[in-house]
Amino acid sequence: MGIGLERGIVRLSAYDPEWPRLFEEERQRLQEALGDQVLDIQHVGSTSIPGCTAKPILDIAMAVESFEAAFACVPLIERLGYEFMGELGIPRRHYFVKRDPRSTHHIHMLERTSQEYEAQLLFRDYLRSHPEAVEQYVALKEGLRQRYPNDREAYTDGKTEFIKNILSMAKNGFGNTSHDEL
Repeated sequence: MGIGLERGIVRLSAYDPEWPRLFEEERQRLQEALGDQVLDIQHVGSTSIPGCTAKPILDIAMAVESFEAAFACVPLIERLGYEFMGELGIPRRHYFVKRDPRSTHHIHMLERTSQEYEAQLLFRDYLRSHPEAVEQYVALKEGLRQRYPNDREAYTDGKTEFIKNILSMAKNGFGNTSHDEL
């Protein structure tokens, strides 16, 4: 199966057990390039959730101490084949896309203490431990894919309410978690 998706297209793939290995390879490349400038590198998004249907793009959350200081990482990440996209709608996020020419990886570089970084990990961890929520999410995503096959923005917007509900449940009952990879 592998990874990669054409720009603007919504295509979902069944969970591929190779995704964690592909993430780990990329995590090592990023860690070597960035050293102690990055505090944490996590596999997030649907490709990080066993059994979850996903757009075949690896989402990577990177924690940094300071948004401003992280600008020093931009040329180092670009040397690894990523395109820097700025904040792209999320304040204080450095966003990168790797293409071959299909999009294969997205990096969300955020301050470790940011709500956005915490939300990405909390959402992933909640779904990893609640298979019934994964089933609901897969059904929602499939319906949105059918409705918006060529409109990735509408597809993404259609998931917002579900994600907010999961985050609310996770914050209210999931407790403190370790964000280590499972």
